[in-house]
Amino acid sequence: MKTGRSIEELGRELLRQRQVRKDFAADTRFMDISTDEYGISTLHLSLTDDVMDFKLNDLAHSQIAGRLQIPLKYYNRMRTENPDLLDTNINNWFRKTPEKRMVRTLDNRVRAFLSDRYRRLDNLELATTVLPIIQQMKGAQVISCEVTETNMYLKVINKRLKAEIAVNDVVQAGFVISNSEVGLGSLKVEPLVYRLVCKNGLIVKDYTQKKYHVGRQIESDDTAYEIYSDETLKADDKAFFMKVEDTVRTAVDETRFNLHRGKIQGS
Repeated sequence: MKTGRSIEELGRELLRQRQVRKDFAADTRFMDISTDEYGISTLHLSLTDDVMDFKLNDLAHSQIAGRLQIPLKYYNRMRTENPDLLDTNINNWFRKTPEKRMVRTLDNRVRAFLSDRYRRLDNLELATTVLPIIQQMKGAQVISCEVTETNMYLKVINKRLKAEIAVNDVVQAGFVISNSEVGLGSLKVEPLVYRLVCKNGLIVKDYTQKKYHVGRQIESDDTAYEIYSDETLKADDKAFFMKVEDTVRTAVDETRFNLHRGKIQGS
C-alpha cells in the first residue's frame, strides 16, 4: 500500500513552498529573539530598510542552541520557565560572538538556522529532475512519497523487473530518493532491491549518488539580506542533477538488478 502523498500532491506542495519560502544571509548582530510566556519565540531580522519577524520552529531552536553551545535541555527549560533569560542568553551571544548564518524560512517561520556555507540543493529541483523520468518508466510504481518539515523522500519500484530469489520470495528493482533542505541530511539517490514478502528494501550502496549541502562561503557583509538564486552554482548543480538522472535511469537496469539479486541469493 502506498503511503504519503501522490506525485501530483507532492508537486503542488513543492511549488507552493517555492512561492512562499525566503532565505537570508544575516550577521547575528542583526538578529534579535523575543520569547513570550508560552515559549513561542520570534526572530526579528533587521534588513537594510525593514524588519522582518518570523516564528521559530523546534528545529531552528535546537540549531541555535547547538551553535551557541547552550545545552538543549537547559535551553528548553529556559524557553518554558524563564523566556526572558533565554532571550538574554541568545541575544548576548549573537552580539558577543557575531557570525554570518543562513536563515531559511517557510510560511513565516524560521525552519533552519544554518552555516553560511550551506549549499541549497532543494526539493523542487530534485523533483523536477526525477519525476519526468518516473512518468516515462514503464512499470514504475510510487510506493512511498512525502515532504515533511525536515525531509522529502520518494520510493519507487518497477513492477516489471522482478525475480524470485526463493520460493514465494520475490524482489523488484527500484530506487529511493531523499533530501533535507534544513541541514538534516544530504541529497541522495539510492538504487533499491525491494522484497515483496516483507515490504522492505535493500539499499544498493554501490551505485548511490550523494551530494552534501556544503558550498562556498557567502561573501562577507555586515548586513542581513535575502538570498536569491546563485548563478555561479548553476553549472555545478546542472552537472550533479545530470548524474541524478543517470542514477535513476540505471537504478532499475536489468544487469545490475540481476547482479544484486545474485548477491541476495548467495547470502
